[in-house]
Parts: sequence; structure tokens; C-alpha cells
Amino acid sequence: MFKLRIDKIINQPGDNITLQFKEIGVPYPKYLAGQFVSLVFEGKHKEIRRSYSFNSSPDVDEPLAITVKRLENGEISRFLHHKTAAGDVLLAQEPQGLFSYLPDENLERDLFLFAAGVGITPLFSIMKTALVREKNSLITLIYSNRSKEDALFYDELIEWQTQYPGRLKIVWVFSNSKNLITARLNKFYIEKLLKEHLRFDRKDALFYTCGPIIYMDLCRITLLGMGFDMKQIKRETFVLPEDEVDEDDSSEKVVDKNTYSVVLNFKGEIHNLEIPWPKRILDVALEHKIKLPYSCRGGVCSTCVANCTKGGVRMDYNEVLTDDEIERGRILVCTGHPTENGTTIEW
Repeated sequence: MFKLRIDKIINQPGDNITLQFKEIGVPYPKYLAGQFVSLVFEGKHKEIRRSYSFNSSPDVDEPLAITVKRLENGEISRFLHHKTAAGDVLLAQEPQGLFSYLPDENLERDLFLFAAGVGITPLFSIMKTALVREKNSLITLIYSNRSKEDALFYDELIEWQTQYPGRLKIVWVFSNSKNLITARLNKFYIEKLLKEHLRFDRKDALFYTCGPIIYMDLCRITLLGMGFDMKQIKRETFVLPEDEVDEDDSSEKVVDKNTYSVVLNFKGEIHNLEIPWPKRILDVALEHKIKLPYSCRGGVCSTCVANCTKGGVRMDYNEVLTDDEIERGRILVCTGHPTENGTTIEW
């Protein structure tokens, strides 16, 4: 665990604030553009963890920073907004997340960033790293908001565009625009933007999207329909899925309510557990004081990703892993249930 002192709190449009940090004691590990930090809090009865993406870039000389949106029923977001001040110290885990960008200084490629609202946070980090590290690549940021006044980092984004006029194109999508054709992102608008701004080999293009799930689905489906490979598309989910009950379908579902034995190989130590329905693998591991990495507990952040090397795991929800990764045995223990005895999971 690391300690981060809040150095500055910056008010942002809407219900958002940016927290800038200074390290205390042990230096905070190097992070990748697009990754996030999990902050750890002591609740009344249990430890609470919340993940926030870095809007700062590891390749720019700037303070470590995250941006937090205040949620109406968000215990931690309301605490950070209303009960913290410069000088306060927060506990943080090491940087995590698969929604990361690895710059290659020898490449020239197109990078398309699709952001909606506070989804700009990790994409701002990625944008800065790409501009600084990949001298020949072109970046197109498509940023959707209600209005100019609602856009996060507006002035900073304009400054970056001024500094890199030939390599950074920002497409502002404001839903209050009188031009209904460009007021909202849609399939045809995405196709139009790619035809206008794709300059290099299409097989080298990368696409990052962060925003509401329906927004990211629109981007992904459109890009796949245009012939791009799933491996070229990355997405980051900020919100946990709402519990949905399909009354017509619930009676038809067959739920495996058996108890199965599981072997965890974590940091060189072997743990043998019995996982009863409806508990998930992470739940039982934590009950046995096994300190597995986790954050969201909802299948959206990738902190708890592990490898299933024997047996099987069924996940209730997954917004992180691709079909190819699942086929290779990658799983999320926070939403995962074993499907047979002797299921073995390794980190």
C-alpha cells in the first residue's frame, strides 16, 4: 500500500473534481497511460476500494492526478468531494488496468479516442503520452458532452491542440448543438470521421473508448462493422452494471448451485477453498484472509484478472476480457464461480 497526499483540489465542470497528489515515503510505482489507481478506505464494517483513472500522463512533467465524479449515492465520491482537503493523505494500491497505451516510437499510426463525459479522464492521459512519445502518429479525439461548458479539461485540450496542430484533431460533439447531424455520435458520423481522419495503414490503427456502456457498444459495433479487428479496440467502464431481472427468462435459466473445490496459486502460496453457491471466488478468498487484488467487485475494472489453468469458471458479468482472452483461460475472480472440482487459478 502507498500513501498519497492531496496537494491540490481543482473544481471541474459539473459534479467533478481533480485531485493532484504528492508522494509520501515510498515512491509511487510507474504507471501506464490509461491505467487507474484504487484508493482504499476503512468503512464501518469492511474495507472499501474505489478505482479512479489517471488523467495525468507518466510521460509529461505534471503531478499525479485523478478526476472524480460525484455520484448521488456514491459513498466514497461524496467523501472525496465534501470531506477531503489539501494535505489529507489517502491510501492507494499500485497502478492497475488493462486499458493502457504502450507507445512505440518507431511506429506511425492512427489513434482514435472516443470519450463521453468523464470518460475523457484516461483518454486525456493516453492522448498526452501518444503526442509526446510517438512523434509520427496522428491522434483524433472525439469528445461528446452536453455543451462546451460541460467538457472537462476544455482549456487544456485546446492548449494541446495548439501545441500539436498537425498531429492532434479534436472533434467536439455537443448534444445542445443546433446542427442535429453532429449533435450526437452515431454510426454514420463515426464512419464519416474515420474516412476523413484515417491516414495510415488501417491494420495499425488503435481505438480507445470510454463512456456509458451504450456509447461504447455503439463505437465497438460500428468499428467491427467497418472491418476493424476486435484486438484494435479497447474500452474502459466506469460504472457498475445495474441488476437486471428478465422475468420472462429467469425461470428458464439453469443455475449450478453446487459447491466446488478451488485451488488458488497466489504469490507462490497454495490455498485450497470450497466455493459454495452463490458466493464468488473472491468473496470466499477474502473470508479466508487471502489478500487477492481487487477493486470494483463488479467485473468492470480488471484488477482481479487471473488465469484458470484447470477446470472452469463462469462469470456473472464481464466488461473487461475479450472472447480470445477468455478462451485462453483469463477470468475475473470478483464475478467468477467455479464450474467443477479442482478448478485451479493462478496469478
